[in-house]
Order: sequence, then C-alpha cells, then structure tokens
Amino acid sequence: MIELKVELDARSYPIYIGSKILKNESLIAQHLVGNQVCIVTNEVVAPLHLQKVVDLLPAGIQVDVLPITDGEQYKTLATYEQVMDFLMSNNHNRSTTIVALGGGVVGDIAGFAAATFQRGVGFIQVPTTLLAQVDSSVGGKTAVNHALGKNMIGAFHQPRCVVADLSVLDTLSEAEYVAGLAEVVKYGVIADEKFFTWMEENVSALANREFQVLSHAVARSCEIKAEVVAADEFESGQRALLNFGHTFGHAYEALCGYGQIRHGEAVAMGMVAAVNYSVRCGQLGKNNLDRLRELLRSLGLPVSAPQLPPEDVRRVMGGDKKVINSKLRLVTLQRMGSAVVSDDIDEDALSSTLRLGRG
Repeated sequence: MIELKVELDARSYPIYIGSKILKNESLIAQHLVGNQVCIVTNEVVAPLHLQKVVDLLPAGIQVDVLPITDGEQYKTLATYEQVMDFLMSNNHNRSTTIVALGGGVVGDIAGFAAATFQRGVGFIQVPTTLLAQVDSSVGGKTAVNHALGKNMIGAFHQPRCVVADLSVLDTLSEAEYVAGLAEVVKYGVIADEKFFTWMEENVSALANREFQVLSHAVARSCEIKAEVVAADEFESGQRALLNFGHTFGHAYEALCGYGQIRHGEAVAMGMVAAVNYSVRCGQLGKNNLDRLRELLRSLGLPVSAPQLPPEDVRRVMGGDKKVINSKLRLVTLQRMGSAVVSDDIDEDALSSTLRLGRG
C-alpha cells in the first residue's frame, strides 16, 4: 500500500492507494468521528462494494446506507436534499461521519452534505472510479450542478482520509475506466512532462489496466494534486491549473445535457481545445497538440468537441466559476508539463478554436 498525505495543517489527511486495501479494518475506523456513520453510495456501486465497507466498521455503531440514483444528471439540489432528509430522519448528529462510496457524483454530493449538515461533519472518501481516485476524491471540492452551470453550488470540505482501492476498478466498465484516464493525462500535461512521456511509453499497459502501471499512474496523479492543493487549498491561484481543459469541458457537458457525455470525455475534448487555443495564441508549437491528440486517441478518448454553436459555448464559458470580475480565465499551456492561468483572452484565437467544433 502507498500512503500519501495532503498537507493542510490541522486538516491534513492521508490518501491510501493499493490493491484490496478495503480488507484493512483500521483504514476507515481510525478516521471515524463518533459512533454514527452514513454511507452514501449509488444503486450501481452498492451491490458490488457496499458490504466491504460495512465490514470495516466497528461493532456497535449506527450504520445507515443511502443509495442515490446513478448519473451526473442527478447531481442536483434535489438529491442533496434527499441526503439531508435521510440524515435527519435517522437522527444523525454533529459527530456523524459521512462515507462517500462511489464515483465523482457520489463524492461531490456526499461531500457537500458533509460540509453543510449541522455546519460540517466528518467525511471519508472511498472512490470507486478511476476519475474519482485520481481527481475528485482529493482536495475537498464538493458541489452540485445548476442548470446553468456545473458545480456552481458547493463548498470546500476536506475529507478525513481517501481510500483508493485499485481492485475495485476491476468492476468498472471500459468506458468509465477510459474516461478516468483523461484526468491522469491532465496531470502530465500541466505539471510533469516526464509523466506524460511515461504514459506515451506505457499506453498499452495503461489501457489494459496492468496493475504496476496503473498503481504508478494513480499515485503520481494524487501526488501532483496533493502538492497543488497543499499550496492553494481554496483555489486563489495555483490550484486553478487543475482546471486545465475544464472550462471548455464543462461548457460541453452543460450544453449537451448532464449525463450525455462523461466528465472525463468532456475533459479530454476540453484539453485538446485548450492546447489548440494555446497554439493559436503563439504560446507553443503544434507538436504539443499532436502529442496530446495521439495519446488521447491511443487511450480511446475523444479529441473532437461536440458540434455545438460557438456562441453558445462561449456564453456558457463566460458563466464558469473561474470568471473573476467578469473576466474569463483560461488555463493554457506554455510547454508540455507547464501550464498557466490567464485572463488576457485572445478572443480571435478563442473564436477560431470554437468555430472548428473540434480540438
């Protein structure tokens, strides 16, 4: 087992990464706040992995399980209210611990509930998708979607630990696994060219879920994210780099309808658009765009954006969370492995990128 740490002073917490670590009884038990646990999961994950988590909990505590409906389209205030109703109807109090067992949707909703129930309670992440293991489970971002924008209603609330059991990925569909690889690629693009090159060299093993390769990919991704979060917990500066490709991607998700395309697929398309924009701005050579496209294609990820009206995409991007003082900010690439955040937008280059309707 690999143990990493997100360094946030009193809010620091471990990330446990390994195979079949959900058999380790101490991992979750040592991070419980009191004698109440609410496990939020979904109807797909529960039959596969719920009992493993229940078996880890100490005897004599109150354990309640809420399976929510699966899908990004259900990451709403209505589902959040369902979690709140469940907590209150089962008499949970400020010493409860909410355990998120599932992918990014479950983690975001359960985390937002934990951030706001009685002004904040304990929270543990047990991510069951690759995307959640390398990205959404780490860093304390919690949210639900609004019809006009993704993740617009939320809070920062750090978990007490993250338990990333790689063996649960065996039950993940090929499409969901591949979608998670987009976030892995992102870390190489924005922060570590050697990691990106390693992925190019190990693309077949990564696509085939070979354990040693997958273990390194998850660990390195979490290392990079932990470093960034520790330096900028509330996204006032450096942490915005983690949104590379997301401003485009979130617009695609919103306009296509939540749940119509996977988040990782949207991120892949968004990264290509962001690099395309960077090339058009004269920041870097086209060979970087070619490398990104080739790696994404080799992993089975899309590189062409949905055919959407450019003016609609630009409008939704203008409502993104990264807009400050009415100015759009984009994460762009200076070179492979080095990204920057800029609000000096080249509207001509952006319009050209959007008109292509592809990366």
